[in-house]
Amino acid sequence: MVKLILASNSPRRKKILADLGLEFEVIPSNYDEKLADDIFSYEKIEDLATQKCLDVVRRTDKNSLVLAADTVVVLHNKILGKPHSKDEAFNMLKSLSGATHSVVTSTCGINTQTNRAALLSTTSYVRFNQLTDEMIHYYIDNFNPLDKAGSYGIQELPPNYLDKYEGSFENIVGLCPDAVKSVLEQLEYFRQ
Repeated sequence: MVKLILASNSPRRKKILADLGLEFEVIPSNYDEKLADDIFSYEKIEDLATQKCLDVVRRTDKNSLVLAADTVVVLHNKILGKPHSKDEAFNMLKSLSGATHSVVTSTCGINTQTNRAALLSTTSYVRFNQLTDEMIHYYIDNFNPLDKAGSYGIQELPPNYLDKYEGSFENIVGLCPDAVKSVLEQLEYFRQ
């Protein structure tokens, strides 16, 4: 049987796969995720997920199915990546305050046995309440915004920060279970 490999060290992605009842190994991708600019396109995010996947495919054996993902927060067609400082995190969260933004996760799978690939992007929508400066500082001081796209993790937001969301909650966390199942089905993982 083909072994499933997650090309990410994200504890959130590991939990989502484990919750699906999947057994997998972790081989984090070393692909440099730098983008030429911050203008959003599905092609750009799908390419990042594909490159992460290919990086791990090159380092694994020919009996694997590698799964990689890339998640971005998009506000006014601009990608909000992981902040480099607390000041940048503050500015991102301030820009998201009271606004609706989208969260896009591209999931890529490559079956090294068959040389087939599958790719699927999922979009969810998030609206924050109006956040005061004190609320933003509280979040930054008590959680780690620096390792999260858009400077936040929806699963750890304190009460009263989130107005509503539409679509897959797990997609906002970093990996859509339905997308994972679809990619694995396309690559015939469940038939082996």
